Amino acid sequence: MNSKQITYELPIQGMESEHCAHIIDKGLSQLSILESHKIELNIKRGLIITKEDVTGIKSAVDTIRALGYNVITVKNNFPILNMTCASCASNSQSMLENVPGVVHVAVNYANATASVEYVPTVTNPTELKKALQGIGYDLMIDESDDAKKELDQALQKSYQSLKTRTLYSLLLSFPIVIIGMFMMDLPYANYIMWALSTPVVFILGKQFFINAWKQLKHKSSNMDTLVAMSTGVAYTFSVFNTLFPEYWHSKGLHSHVYFEAASVVISFILLGKWLEEKAKGNTSSAIRKLMGLQPNSVTIVNSNGEQSEISIKDVNIGAILLVRPGDKIPLDGSIILGQSFVDESMLTGEALPINKKVGDKVYAGTINSKGSFQFVAEKVGSETLLAQIIKMVQEAQGSKPPVQKLVDKIASIFVPIVLLISIFTFLIWLFFGGENGLTQGLIAMVTVLVIACPCALGLATPTAIMAGVGIGAQNGILIKDAESLELTKKITSIVLDKTGTITEGTPIVTNEYWKDNNSDTLSVIRSIEQLSEHPLAEALVKCYQTYSLKNVEDFESITGNGVIAKVDSIEYLIGNEDLLTQHKIEIDPEITALAYKWSMEAKTVIWMANTKSALGIIAIADKVKSTSKEAILKLQNHGIEVFMLTGDNEMTAKEIATQVGISNYKAQVLPSDKAAFIKQLQNDGKIVAMVGDGINDSNALAQADVSIAMGKGSDIAMDVAKMTIISSDLSKILIAIRLSENTVSVIKQNLFWAFFYNIIGIPIAAGILYPFNGFLLNPMIAGAAMALSSVSVVSNSLRLKIKKMN
Repeated sequence: MNSKQITYELPIQGMESEHCAHIIDKGLSQLSILESHKIELNIKRGLIITKEDVTGIKSAVDTIRALGYNVITVKNNFPILNMTCASCASNSQSMLENVPGVVHVAVNYANATASVEYVPTVTNPTELKKALQGIGYDLMIDESDDAKKELDQALQKSYQSLKTRTLYSLLLSFPIVIIGMFMMDLPYANYIMWALSTPVVFILGKQFFINAWKQLKHKSSNMDTLVAMSTGVAYTFSVFNTLFPEYWHSKGLHSHVYFEAASVVISFILLGKWLEEKAKGNTSSAIRKLMGLQPNSVTIVNSNGEQSEISIKDVNIGAILLVRPGDKIPLDGSIILGQSFVDESMLTGEALPINKKVGDKVYAGTINSKGSFQFVAEKVGSETLLAQIIKMVQEAQGSKPPVQKLVDKIASIFVPIVLLISIFTFLIWLFFGGENGLTQGLIAMVTVLVIACPCALGLATPTAIMAGVGIGAQNGILIKDAESLELTKKITSIVLDKTGTITEGTPIVTNEYWKDNNSDTLSVIRSIEQLSEHPLAEALVKCYQTYSLKNVEDFESITGNGVIAKVDSIEYLIGNEDLLTQHKIEIDPEITALAYKWSMEAKTVIWMANTKSALGIIAIADKVKSTSKEAILKLQNHGIEVFMLTGDNEMTAKEIATQVGISNYKAQVLPSDKAAFIKQLQNDGKIVAMVGDGINDSNALAQADVSIAMGKGSDIAMDVAKMTIISSDLSKILIAIRLSENTVSVIKQNLFWAFFYNIIGIPIAAGILYPFNGFLLNPMIAGAAMALSSVSVVSNSLRLKIKKMN
């Protein structure tokens, strides 16, 4: 075998037979990119590729997934260091995409992260880090708490350094501007400006030159290239004119110097970067707030009842923890002693504290308002709901909407195009600018390099997405990716599941009627139903949990009808009317009429009788959520068609639909029918959102254009859905739509101004107005305009925080 050849293994899930291997092999044979590689499929080891270059792995993964199988990959978010503009993000992304084994990369300049999906048997974070270090950037791959603290400290140190360099550069540049603009006749003026500008350019602004050199070594360019070239040319030209003024005097020209331009450009760009970093920090404030919700230490209760304080990192599943009034709840678990009111607003967006008692779930990051309680830890570390939310928000903030693809392409070629324009500008001035053509050509070239700003383009979309996703999280709406956030505003039809979506999803006792109101009867119900596994039994037990338990004998479950058991030697029947009819129990016509009335209201009627006669009836129903009707009305008023699909019977479906004001509904719908119904709407040109909470909704959620899961539903539904409403409140859907409208509007505004700024600014900087009115833009003004463009884009994104969502 050729020594250059390398063998990679790609583990495949679902390839359990030779037949599966044959299907995959046939699919891969269509890829011309793999023709030069040796391919082997092994049921245990997966796909084995022997190759000499880096091509083909991503195509192979995509093909295998398209065939219905899956290659095992790892997804991770890594902080990137040393990025200074959108071109840096583009360069970083291109470099990571070329690492063998990388399937997908999205580099976000706004939050300086790379979202990378890679095949762990082919590559690893160390290889990714090496790839970026090769072009002057770095990847933080250590995910330990200590490493994160070091990163935070390093970023804070970098921010403080930027702030210090900015202030010193402005301080030194001020006298240069005064001399250059108003005191040119001052003795040794040029030498004084030279002395003051040198530390600004080469000490305070040295990072621009270092980064530009790194880029040049790898035949790439970024904003640092533009800054280094522009200030370097202005500075060098000024030094020459200071040392050899007679060269210009011999030509009858004045030897102008532009030390003030070089130093002020550096100062303004540093100022812009400082303000930009400060504003960018505000766009990710939601993440910091969420991270700050979890305490560092907890109070643990030992088996002997003793209390001690330990680090949250040392808590294991099953530990008993104490929460006092005002404490932040450290982990997810269930209350085993005490009760309280808990503020869950940071997770659900709901302002009112929720009453929590024994058996209820509590979540990390929520705040205990009143009372103390003990709970058993059920999820720790990265498994808690808060940790999952933080991870989901980070991934969503790092994702890119479709519109960003065009921006990325422009950003990748932006700097080379600007370099060409600046050279072309200089040549035009040199040949057609007359006696001052060289001087004015140099100044115009410098101004073009200074005013061109890829940062505004790079920040336009991600800062808006970061702000939008963060606001969603604060309102209890978790958004998985930017694409769904962008698409939500286009929704024309919403399909709602019934149980757990429109209704509470938990049956409760709504009505009861007894011939003899005897507490013993209610104790009998609780005692018997506690032994039943029927879903409705839990509603009865919960309703009558305050009544005493009795000894139950001869318990018998009659499938489809109910139960029979003895209590205190008396036989009781609890179930439907058929159970009583089969046992020839006497039924009062008055009770029958009432039972029929409740049935027509889509309630399930439970009968209770002894061996002689019916004792009473109980109505159980899945109650409609208090906010559902109003939420559905608002969606309809927003111009959105609302449909309800349910597997329930026609009577129940009609009653619920009538209660909430839905005219378009279907009953007795299978899970596959829901997906087919959504597909039909899509074929009719509708943009469809599916809202559900159960495993049976997962197919429909996957089919929909926008998929929304209820947070109190199944984990599978939340995994499939692109959006999750933690509180399961339908009124949040309209907030999500408003958020999408506002975010997309801000993205469009940002992109317009970013493009408009460059389209107008570059020609003016090149001197297009000079032949008409003699106007030639000063490089200092260009530097200020460039800094302002980035800050204005980020500030515009922050306006999302003050926009109304209701």
